[in-house]
Amino acid sequence: MQITLQKSKIVKQSSIQITGSKSESNRLLLLQALYPSLKLDNISNSDDSNLMTNALNTDSKVVDIHHAGTAMRFLTAFFSVQEGRETVLTGSKRMKERPIKILVEALQDLGAEISYVENEGFPPIKIKGKKLTQSKVTLKANVSSQYISALLLIASKLENGLELTLDGEITSIPYIKMTLSLLEEIGVETSFSGQVITVKPNKEKPTKTNLVVESDWSSASYYFSIVALSEVGTQVTISSYKENSLQGDSALINIYKHFGVKSVFNGNSLTLSKEEKTLETLELDLKNAPDIAQTIAVTCFALGIACDLTGLHTLKIKETDRLVALKTEIEKLGGEVEITDKSLHLKPSSQIKENISIATYNDHRMAMAFAPIALKSALVIEDAMVVSKSYPTFWDDLKTLGFKISE
Repeated sequence: MQITLQKSKIVKQSSIQITGSKSESNRLLLLQALYPSLKLDNISNSDDSNLMTNALNTDSKVVDIHHAGTAMRFLTAFFSVQEGRETVLTGSKRMKERPIKILVEALQDLGAEISYVENEGFPPIKIKGKKLTQSKVTLKANVSSQYISALLLIASKLENGLELTLDGEITSIPYIKMTLSLLEEIGVETSFSGQVITVKPNKEKPTKTNLVVESDWSSASYYFSIVALSEVGTQVTISSYKENSLQGDSALINIYKHFGVKSVFNGNSLTLSKEEKTLETLELDLKNAPDIAQTIAVTCFALGIACDLTGLHTLKIKETDRLVALKTEIEKLGGEVEITDKSLHLKPSSQIKENISIATYNDHRMAMAFAPIALKSALVIEDAMVVSKSYPTFWDDLKTLGFKISE
């Protein structure tokens, strides 16, 4: 389904409740499967978290997680420790192109029994669950943090725990720290010193059993962008958020100050206000928060600002090659973009073409990142319901703000 966004102006003051973080939800859902006494509140209503829930609750031999990359990585580790169970883990056509070899080899080093059903290094994979007694493994430090988190999430259930050595410069540290913080919160002993992460084995019940999932900061990014593109004095309040968030994307608060967006906490609510601000060029290293790169690039384009974004090497193996997709769609709107395999460079633009149709590439973040452009120019979003992957009520919430949307 494609939708048309007319050129819109949002109401001066509005508020939105955003669903629980997909990143936190998927970690906690896996921990709940390992520690059934855990009770979870404000779980994400995203497709990815629903797929994760269904996969953890099914006794089917074939588990299809469609486009859910996090679920693919986390479940590869989870099914490896389900003694006596044999599972084939598969996904969409794109999922079968997304590498899994690094994680599979790490699990095999720990004693896991995993084989490839079709192409070496890629899903689908066949996993024979068993008790894993090895406890030491090394991974390249610049790989997707989801590989690292997958190992850490099952580590406390390994016979001898886990000592994970990271080789090279570590990227996406906030996501690793999120995983470790959630483990600590339920009573699992961990340490992260230099290049080595240690998780102790835990046969006990969790010390804390009721956990509330914070709302998703990646989803919040679209409201930062909307406020940045709005008139001075515009306010949007979003909830529920924590000042001391575990989520790396909370870096939005400092990043969007560059665009004149002021952020004020009031309890679990966060109010974003537009203030006067001029900016010519934005330079950012996003290695710790790559999921907000699309939002930031589109904000810069819509404001006519140049940007140099680096640290984006993981974007090529997401739902689509996000760097190529960003370049293609921004250039359709009249922008000028150069990309490498880990950076994006946008030149300042003086105009935005009207009624351009934006392709979404089966990528929820492409649809949502480009939506704020409607505050400057009418546009069409193709396959708009792709947003259900992380934020099913996104278009309804935009209508609440005053966006004019039609199918």
